[in-house]
Amino acid sequence: MTNELKTPKERLIYRIRAGLIMLGSATKAELSQRLGISFPTISKFIAQMEKDGEIRYSGDDDSSGGRRARRYSYDTEYMLGLAVFVEKDETKYSIFNCVGDIIEQGTNPSVLQEDTELLASLIEDLIEKYPRLRSVAIGVPGAVDNGRIIYIPPYKQYQDYDLKEEFEARFQIPFVVENDMNASVLGYASNFELENESLVYLYFGQYGPGSGIMINGDVVRGSTFFSGEISLVPQYDSHNFLQALQGDEPHRRIVLSGDNQIDAVARLIATLGAILNPRAVIFNDDEVDEELLARIAERSVAYIPQKHLPTLLMSNWRQDYLSGLQHLALNLMITECC
Repeated sequence: MTNELKTPKERLIYRIRAGLIMLGSATKAELSQRLGISFPTISKFIAQMEKDGEIRYSGDDDSSGGRRARRYSYDTEYMLGLAVFVEKDETKYSIFNCVGDIIEQGTNPSVLQEDTELLASLIEDLIEKYPRLRSVAIGVPGAVDNGRIIYIPPYKQYQDYDLKEEFEARFQIPFVVENDMNASVLGYASNFELENESLVYLYFGQYGPGSGIMINGDVVRGSTFFSGEISLVPQYDSHNFLQALQGDEPHRRIVLSGDNQIDAVARLIATLGAILNPRAVIFNDDEVDEELLARIAERSVAYIPQKHLPTLLMSNWRQDYLSGLQHLALNLMITECC
């Protein structure tokens, strides 16, 4: 359900909820002034939200001569969120409250090798353990179109599977499903307060290279939700980016080391710089080090002027990935749950 389809009451509750979470605590007058909502309307909704247990009275302000104003804060444990990412070798999850504090994290065997029922069973167990779960974000190593997984080789059981629709119908709470690299670039931007920047996140990982692209703060998904599939970028006479990285060992996990691989990455960096002109390109710190980034940067200037070369950075991919999913789940929790 989008915000445009919400009722006026639901939109008001969202604004009050978001305002209280952002401010930490507030009086009715402060919320009225901050949100541009009339004092009687604020009072009406505050009373209902307090009755429901969503907010709580947290004390009176000092008197300025008249009646002391009552101050309210949001119950951070009233709603919980769940972020899950599924990869080839593992399934990681994180439970958190509505201000992002982590309550539990865990790692399970990968669910990709099995049918979708194993993933559903994990989520069901967590909902039973945490009945206040109100939103779930799931990250997958494939292209996603509004909750439907449209490209996820080699896991045929997930291909063309509408994970969002199926799981929302089953669990009766809102879900968001996102590509792993889109979530990663979103997580990196939110962790470092770069929400309005242009960034590209590269990962060479378990399935071949992928990327998440953010332009001026917006994650780019493309007209058919296929953006970031950089494996297919043509590079040499008969090789795309993936083939250039693999060389004569097409089934081996990619490890960046040789001059040919450095050149392939440098060509991609130059392409990204010329087309997108991002502020930075972020690499998984498990896959590169400072020396390797220096070699890539040195080679890249053979293809693009130095002043237009993006900054090459390293970060913890798994942490950024979970942070991005948590960001999506928090937004869903605040805007969808009433």
